[in-house]
Amino acid sequence: MSELLHLFEEYLTTEKKASANTVSSYLRDMHQFEAAMAEQDLELTELAVQDVELYVDGLTRKGKSAATVTRSIASIKSFYNCMIALGIMDRNPAKDVVAAKVERKLPQILTGKEVELFLEQPDCSDLKGFRDRAMLELLYATGIRVSELIALDVDDLNLPAGVLHCASKGRERIIPLYHTAIRALSDYITQVRPQLVESPEETALFVNMSGERMSRQGFWKLIKHYQEKAGIQKDITPHTLRHSFAAHLLENGADLRSIQEMLGHADISSTQIYSRLVSQKLKDVYHKAHPRA
Repeated sequence: MSELLHLFEEYLTTEKKASANTVSSYLRDMHQFEAAMAEQDLELTELAVQDVELYVDGLTRKGKSAATVTRSIASIKSFYNCMIALGIMDRNPAKDVVAAKVERKLPQILTGKEVELFLEQPDCSDLKGFRDRAMLELLYATGIRVSELIALDVDDLNLPAGVLHCASKGRERIIPLYHTAIRALSDYITQVRPQLVESPEETALFVNMSGERMSRQGFWKLIKHYQEKAGIQKDITPHTLRHSFAAHLLENGADLRSIQEMLGHADISSTQIYSRLVSQKLKDVYHKAHPRA
């Protein structure tokens, strides 16, 4: 990796406090950009806006998705902002490069019946079944991200009050729980978790069968297992339950601001996609049911 990219990596990590995934993606984009410029004997610090535009056009001609092109532009702009911040350059040649418009696809959600079927799959005849039922009920009850789910500690639950405390991405939120989720969690915490954890110092709410904090990969396998067991044809991911949680709340009268708060969205625009989803569903029902449609 070139010295400039080393500086960029340090800038993202220390100055911007970027996540590991963001750092990895931006560096990968910049490796590709740097290599493309090197093939033309161009130095990163000597580029004009036209050089960046030609590179972006080339990505589109190669069939790269709009989302990939948009992220590449963001990476390049961030790199040059870093160069300016470090005093290496005094201009950003990517500043006026326009990102390709990304058509945001509507997320796939489960119907109410599919959710019921999916949540019924864990067999509460053993420790694993009780644990899995509690995890799935909590995920659908709160709409939290899988990263937030596996990061939960026992103290984050207040079952007498019927709420979950979730802290993530610098934001804290309190999310209510429905009765079935409270019962499943209570059964798990009082009867199952004490038999799974080996160390009394373990704080994780959900642990694997070895008594250690549940991993993202472990939970992903769990989701796929119960999708197959339920015979649901839709591709279910942990985020599918998050999307379904939000869409079902909106369908049943919840306001967008409340949903935004529960999901932990910093911007209401991220939540508004569920309005489009519900509107599309109503249109589909209308065209299927109206006698003159």
